[in-house]
Amino acid sequence: MHRVVALIALMLSLPLLGLFIPFFQTPTEASAVDLGAQGTLLHLWQFVLGDYLVSTFVLLCGVGVGIFVLGVGNAWLVANYQFPGKKIFEWALILPLAIPTYVMAYLFVDVLQFSGPLQTLLRQILGTDSLWFFPDPRSLGGAMWSFSFCLYPYVYLIARTAFLDRSGRLSEAAETLGYSGMQAFYRLVLPMARPAIFAGMALALMEVLADYGAVSYFGVETFATGIFKAWLSFSDRLAAVQLSLGLLVFVGLIFYIEQSNRARLRYASSGVIQRAVLPKSLRGRKAFWAFAFCGATLLCAFIVPALALINLLWQQGFSMDVRYLQWLTNSFWLSCVTALISVACAVALAYAARLTKSRTLVWGNRLLGLGYALPGAVLAVGILSLLGLIQAAWIMSATSWVLIYAYLIRFLSSSLQSVETGLSRITPSMDGTAALLGATPFQAMRDIHFPLLKRSLLTGGLFVFVDVMKELPATLLLRPFNFDTLAVATYQLAADERLAELALPSLTIVLAGLVPVIVLSRAMSGSKRY
Repeated sequence: MHRVVALIALMLSLPLLGLFIPFFQTPTEASAVDLGAQGTLLHLWQFVLGDYLVSTFVLLCGVGVGIFVLGVGNAWLVANYQFPGKKIFEWALILPLAIPTYVMAYLFVDVLQFSGPLQTLLRQILGTDSLWFFPDPRSLGGAMWSFSFCLYPYVYLIARTAFLDRSGRLSEAAETLGYSGMQAFYRLVLPMARPAIFAGMALALMEVLADYGAVSYFGVETFATGIFKAWLSFSDRLAAVQLSLGLLVFVGLIFYIEQSNRARLRYASSGVIQRAVLPKSLRGRKAFWAFAFCGATLLCAFIVPALALINLLWQQGFSMDVRYLQWLTNSFWLSCVTALISVACAVALAYAARLTKSRTLVWGNRLLGLGYALPGAVLAVGILSLLGLIQAAWIMSATSWVLIYAYLIRFLSSSLQSVETGLSRITPSMDGTAALLGATPFQAMRDIHFPLLKRSLLTGGLFVFVDVMKELPATLLLRPFNFDTLAVATYQLAADERLAELALPSLTIVLAGLVPVIVLSRAMSGSKRY
C-alpha cells in the first residue's frame, strides 16, 4: 500500500521538478531564441518585469478589498438578520461560483463598453454623444471589479459559517457592554472570524494569480500573462520557468499567511457547543438597505451576466457553431476521465492513510492536496520542461493524456478532501467489527465503506468535472493540435471580439457549473442553525 501511494505521489510531483531542470542546463539548451547577449529574462527585467510585479500586487490588493466587502458584508447580513428575500439570498449568493472568471470578464466589458447597453442608455438619457466621466471597463480597475464579483462567494461561504457558529453569549456580552450592532461586529465578531475569513480570501486570491483569460482580455500585465509571452512569443523556456517561480513566490506567500491565520482558529472557538442565535428582524429603512446590498450583489454578479449571455445567444438567433459539438465532446471526455481517475486516486490515498494510520501518509495526502494552489500556467510550464528534458514533447501533439495528467495534479485536492470527509464519518468501530467477522480490508471497503461513501465520491467527482470544464491556462499550453475545449473556444472567440458566438459555449460552462453550486446550496440549507 505504501508503494502504491508513493508511486502516485511521485508521479504527481514530477512537474515541480521540471521547474528546476532548466537551471542545470546551458543557456543555449534552455532557450530556443536568444535576444542578444542579454537574453529574454534580462529583457523582461529591464522593460516589463517591474510592471508585472506592480500590477499583480495592485490587482491582488484591489480584489482583496472587493471580495472582503462583498463576502463579509453579505455573510453578516444573511447570518444575523431577517429581512425580505433573505431565504433566497442565503443560497443564491453562491451562484457566481458557476461563472468562470474569463466569462465574467467578457460579459463585464460587453455590458459596460461604449457600445454596450448601459452607456448607450445613459447617452440617450443625458442627450450627449460621449460620457467622459465613465471609466474604461477594459482596465485594471475593471479587472478588480470583475474578479471581485466572481470570487466573493469563497469568502461568503466561509464567513457565513463562522458567523453562524459564533457564541450566543458573545452578542449578549456586546449588548451588556453597550456596543451597537456595528461596534459588536468590528470589535468582537470580526476579530474572532478573521482566520476563517482570510482562508476564503486566500482561495480567491490564488484564483486571481492562476488566471490568464480574464487578465489578458483586460490588458493587465501580470505574471501569468508574462509566462505565456515568454513561452509562446519569445520561445524562451528558461524565462518562462523563472517567471513561473516568481508567481509561485506570490502563491507561497499567500498560502503561508493563510496557514498562519488558520493556526489561530483555536482562539476563535473553544470547542464547546454554542447556543445558536436567532436572527434579528429588520424593519423599514434598515430592511430596505439590507435587501438592496444583497440584491445589488446578486444582480451584478450573476443575474446581469446570465441575462447578457442569453441576450448574446438571442442575437445570434440560437444558432450553433459547427464545431460546438466537437468542443463539447472534448470537454466532456476530459472532464469525465479526469473525474474518474481523480476519485480512484483519492480513494487509494485516503484509504491507505486510514488503514495504516501512518503520519507520513497523512502528511503526504496533505501535500498532494496543495495542487489547487499551483497555477495552471506554472503547472503547464513544469510539464513542458519535463517533456523537453526527456525529448518527449511530441506526445502533446499525439494525445490528450498530458492534459489529464495536468488536471489530476491541479484538482486532485477536490476529490481527496471529499473522500477524506466521507471516511471521517465512518467510525473505526465498523472496521473492527468487520475484522472480527473475518472480512479482509478489501471486503470491508467494498461492502461497508463504498456504500457509505457514494455521496462523497459523487460530490468529489462532480467538483473535479466542473473544474476541468472551466480550466483554461493549462489547456491552452498543453492541448494537442486541433483539439479545443469549450474554455479554449470561449477564450479564442473573445480574443477575436466575436462575443455573440461565445454565448453558447460560455452558457454551457455556466450550466455545468450550476450543478455543484446547487448541490452546495442544498448542503447549506441542510446545515442551517436556525
